[in-house]
Amino acid sequence: MSTFYDTFERHAGGEGLKAHSTHYCPGCGHGLVHKFVADAIDELGIQDRTVAISPVGCAVFLYYYLDVGNVQAAHGRAPAVALGEKLARPDSIVVSYQGDGDLASIGLAEIMQSAELGIPITVVFVNNAIYGMTGGQMAPTTLMGQKTATSPTGRDRMMGQPLRMSEVIAQLDAPVYVERVALFDAKQRVKAQKAIKKALQLQVENKGFAFVEVLAECPLHLGLTPEDAEHWVKERMVPVYPLGVKKDVTATLAPWPVLPTPLHDPATVASVVGASAERADRFCDGFPHARFGRDIALKLAGAGGDGAQTAAMILARAAINEGFDATHIPSYGPESRGGTSYADVRLAEIEVLSPAAPAPHVLVAFNAPSLTTFGPTVVEGGIVIYDSTVAPTPPDLPGVTLVPVPATEIANGLGHLMMKNLVALGALCEASALFPVETFITAIRQALHGKPALLPPNLEAFEAGRRAVRHRDCCAEAQGDGVPCTTVHVACADCERAH
Repeated sequence: MSTFYDTFERHAGGEGLKAHSTHYCPGCGHGLVHKFVADAIDELGIQDRTVAISPVGCAVFLYYYLDVGNVQAAHGRAPAVALGEKLARPDSIVVSYQGDGDLASIGLAEIMQSAELGIPITVVFVNNAIYGMTGGQMAPTTLMGQKTATSPTGRDRMMGQPLRMSEVIAQLDAPVYVERVALFDAKQRVKAQKAIKKALQLQVENKGFAFVEVLAECPLHLGLTPEDAEHWVKERMVPVYPLGVKKDVTATLAPWPVLPTPLHDPATVASVVGASAERADRFCDGFPHARFGRDIALKLAGAGGDGAQTAAMILARAAINEGFDATHIPSYGPESRGGTSYADVRLAEIEVLSPAAPAPHVLVAFNAPSLTTFGPTVVEGGIVIYDSTVAPTPPDLPGVTLVPVPATEIANGLGHLMMKNLVALGALCEASALFPVETFITAIRQALHGKPALLPPNLEAFEAGRRAVRHRDCCAEAQGDGVPCTTVHVACADCERAH
């Protein structure tokens, strides 16, 4: 079976004349490079092992033309995705196929790091000196003086010099083969075909990272005929981007050691990450959708060191234990201690569709700045639990239930200031009724499974947070004026009768 499809399903459903033409403009070099890649795969007999990574750009539809494994990568991220494929399946032959805007601009970090890592993958880099797909803007490879949509008077020194990517990659230590080729005449096409095959052959031999740059025509954005575009590449591009081999150390280089096959057994993987293959006990009758629906957003925010991230992970784990979907997305300030730190947690009955929580149903604020910043974002009918020790005066949040809990004071009273996050978690459990108490306790035990000495004080802090909310509620009800009792460590007579 040929790697290059005989007909292209993208066009006319694979029927008629259109099914035999690509989506590329007349005279574009991409179609020819596709054919060279496909021919090399056929000649090397590696079709069933090959995975092609297509980028964002003109080659975005590579998978319509090559009958191999195909993965679509985000803009510029093809080398990172290629490494993931290679490390997940070491026997695969991975081709990262990229344009100049993709590889030399937004993907510059990815190609540099992947090249210097040196793991055997093949990169085919198509350089046509322009952003072709998005409207003919200036690319990192655009020539000096060249007019584009974003350099209408021509690229000048204020716009920077063109990037010679082959030379950049060749001066790194790890790559084993780097060559620049072209397509403007039959002789150059033969050289391009041989270079692409060699880059794939080196991966078959497990030699290392190979990079082939192809100077290609873009007649549309050059405003030239296909024939004139070929002359432009030869006369204008080649002096800036000289053709030829830039690096080849393959003759004296030993092959890479055999890459280890990653573990896929669930029980083994679970043990590596400190998880258990056994299902945790479940205590919920169902997802707690009565108050907030079937997708609940929570935000836990404070200063670095307040424990917001740990509390968020426990909360997400509690939901997963109950068989629901949950995500935890951390965000840290630049400081290791004292800077901003918040976590977005999403809980869903079936699947979390967006992990961010820009408008949370529940906010847990560990300090005044977090309360001021995120309090107004809480949805109407939501809950704000805040540490009243450090934020005694909350902002006006109409339509939101405010639950002041002196978490710092309680934790200090217990002799464990660092456990104020467990106090807050207990308050969250009591105030929101998201999950049964046993669900939270199970997740706390899991989080501290390697530190048994810390379990009793953490559970004590968790229970103190629950008790603070109960104490506040019953005292407010007993006083009849909605003002909570301020004594939270010693139960008042009304609390003793109620609990």
